[in-house]
Amino acid sequence: MTEPRWLNAREARLWQAWRDTQRELNRVLEARLIANSGLSGADYALLHPLSSSADGVLRTRDLGRSVGWERSRLSHQVSRMEKRGLVSREECADDARGSMVRLTELGRKAVEAAAPDHVEAARAYFFDHLSPAEVGELTAVLERVLGGIPSSPCDDPSGDCAE
Repeated sequence: MTEPRWLNAREARLWQAWRDTQRELNRVLEARLIANSGLSGADYALLHPLSSSADGVLRTRDLGRSVGWERSRLSHQVSRMEKRGLVSREECADDARGSMVRLTELGRKAVEAAAPDHVEAARAYFFDHLSPAEVGELTAVLERVLGGIPSSPCDDPSGDCAE
């Protein structure tokens, strides 16, 4: 077994700052979203791509991929939202095995009402702390890092996944 490539002090500081920032941003954005709109972060995560699609409908598989969720988590969240009237499920016309998730009028109104404050919170807690140049630099860095992440840990040659 090879020796682990431990983080040096500078890398460890960055890694901890990244993890802390993610955690705290998620915490404050979720709390503010719930307080101001009654939507959870999970609700908003699904309503946003649905509201951005041309007809407010996405194939369930594509919706799950857009938020990076496993099928089980997505199914449970869609069921909760369906009970509240935010979305509905439909059969997929081109594939009997597939299904579609449709944004309802209530769901559209909910995401449209929540979006302005959610964007303002993103500005206040994140973008207002960055210069325009830093936004560009950070975007480039994060896109490069994201591009190097395998879709599955087992796709990485250095990963240790059992068959």
